[in-house]
Amino acid sequence: MTETTQRRNTAGRQDGATSQGGKGAPGTRGNTAIADTVVAKIAGMAAREIPEVHNLGGGMTRAFGAVRQRVPGGGSGVTQGVKVEVGERQAAVDLDVVVEYGAAIADTAADIRTNVVNAVERMTGLEVVEVNIAVDDVHLPDEEEDESEQQESRRVA
Repeated sequence: MTETTQRRNTAGRQDGATSQGGKGAPGTRGNTAIADTVVAKIAGMAAREIPEVHNLGGGMTRAFGAVRQRVPGGGSGVTQGVKVEVGERQAAVDLDVVVEYGAAIADTAADIRTNVVNAVERMTGLEVVEVNIAVDDVHLPDEEEDESEQQESRRVA
């Protein structure tokens, strides 16, 4: 089951609670629940927007993701390599990243962190308290050529 969070309005009341017998601003009538998967998808997309990011996820995660993409209805794996914890007003994000060879890793991590914080805070209104980034691998330019050669050698004519 997916965890969700309920937001509180700025007056400290739970959304939907008004002091005027139900006559409050339209934005305060009702609850807003944000699922962990929503925050994970936003964070994953924001991290992938950085050009130096080749992929998200560790080796096994990427392997399972590749299999999942080949299965009909398996999904695109936007949350691959992304873990989040969501509270009432705050969120924390953990990312496993593969960067392109030649990228300045510290600068890339800073760019990822900035983009993720901005995207999650803008779209959800949650305060992002931390974005932890683990650089699991460096993608070498010739790796894709090696992978495509292996696939070609396995094909049956």
